Amino acid sequence: MFYRKHHKFWQAVAILLLALYVPKSSWAQSKASAVAAITESDIKRDLFALAGDHFRGREGGSLDELKASVWIADQLRAMGLQPAGDDGTFFQFFHIQRTRITETSRLNIGTHQLTHGQDAFILAPAIASVDAPLVFVGKGTPDELAKVDIKGKAVALEFSGTAPAELSYRRFLLGTMNRRAAELVKAGALAVIWVSNADAQFYFDRWTTGLERGRYDLPGGTNTRVFSQAPTVWLPASTLDWIKQPNQQFTNVVNVESFNYPSVNIVAKVPGTDPTLKNEYVLFSTHQDHDGVRRAVAGDSIWNGADDNASGCVATMAIGRAFARKPGKRSALFVFHGAEERGLLGSRYYVEKPTVPRSSIVAVLNAEMIGRNAADSACILGQHPPHRNSTDLVNAALAVNQSESHFKLDTLWDKPDHPEGWYFRSDHLPYARANVPAIAFTSLLHPDYHTPKDEPERINTSKVTRIAKWIYLTGWDVANRPQRVGLDKDFKLER
Repeated sequence: MFYRKHHKFWQAVAILLLALYVPKSSWAQSKASAVAAITESDIKRDLFALAGDHFRGREGGSLDELKASVWIADQLRAMGLQPAGDDGTFFQFFHIQRTRITETSRLNIGTHQLTHGQDAFILAPAIASVDAPLVFVGKGTPDELAKVDIKGKAVALEFSGTAPAELSYRRFLLGTMNRRAAELVKAGALAVIWVSNADAQFYFDRWTTGLERGRYDLPGGTNTRVFSQAPTVWLPASTLDWIKQPNQQFTNVVNVESFNYPSVNIVAKVPGTDPTLKNEYVLFSTHQDHDGVRRAVAGDSIWNGADDNASGCVATMAIGRAFARKPGKRSALFVFHGAEERGLLGSRYYVEKPTVPRSSIVAVLNAEMIGRNAADSACILGQHPPHRNSTDLVNAALAVNQSESHFKLDTLWDKPDHPEGWYFRSDHLPYARANVPAIAFTSLLHPDYHTPKDEPERINTSKVTRIAKWIYLTGWDVANRPQRVGLDKDFKLER
């Protein structure tokens, strides 16, 4: 009698228990199968293709970047990912504006005719016309400056100084040049000429190709403005002997031009399986551009960017394969940002004009340079306050690392007083500024950063594979938990 009376009830309970048990087992098996889709052989093959010489360093705003972007989109289509860009395509095109010094500009010091971008660099592409006597003031100490009338003169000085602990030497160098130049101009100088010392010469050889390119921004941005200012010129150490000679004339005519280039974000998705949660997105972020073809170093003029950031791209492609094999409850969104090296332009543009509602993006997991340094070390950017904007998201990544990935996590590079300011230099930043939970996975800087030596042969593809699985499993957790990860209250960056 009891059984008959409650038969339907117990039958329903049995069905419910079975439903809860069976999918749990198959769900775990499916996830394991998806993780297995992330293979080192795929990552290595894709890395050598994307970072090989064929794409010539994928410079943002160039045909090479567009060719590489088409290649990435073809791979995503072949994996079974759906287009999520504009007009039913994998692409979201946007314009970047470049302002540069023209070839008609002239720079003469005494009998020496110098060319911007080769044997001299003008720090800012600003209109200028100066014809003035040159005075050399040594290292520009107060005592040295007190002996010379600099009003109406072009002032030359040798760079000196030691970077404080809170700044990298590169940031100290350029910051000091600009600050001291402004002080000298305010005191009456018509131009400032910096001569490299031994330390500055290293950066003159390595970093000045960016000055040669000029400035980039989205149209209408602050870096697109053309203005007039007293020129600041940077010379190599080899000029010191003749720059000291008296009675030389400095003549500098700077003309500036500004024009637009196309760049592109590649956007793909794997729809979620839950009828409601599929309208929310876990965004896997990276960037496909690098520095392109530049001044040759040791006979190599292609700056391949294998670690920066082909490593992040091939990891993101592998994560796409995993989600294509087993979709999560929430949708997975994959954005390969263009023109990151030009100032995070692709991610800034996507945050302004997302192809899905911005409010539907529950988290951003960014892959930036993940293939170098010690095999067992890595770093999460956005882990520590004030950079942490989602404790939930950070804890999800830490839990996967503890249970699966087992990387020793660097805790210094994410701190606000780190001299490199690394948190502010990748594509998670615009999302964090828009209050979207965001973290970045990275294996940090190395000596080949932004040099032609950043080649595929130097990448630890096993490490890239491990970090790809770490990112995937973190995203899988976020995609399938009942509630979206939360945004920390009162999140505010230090700059």
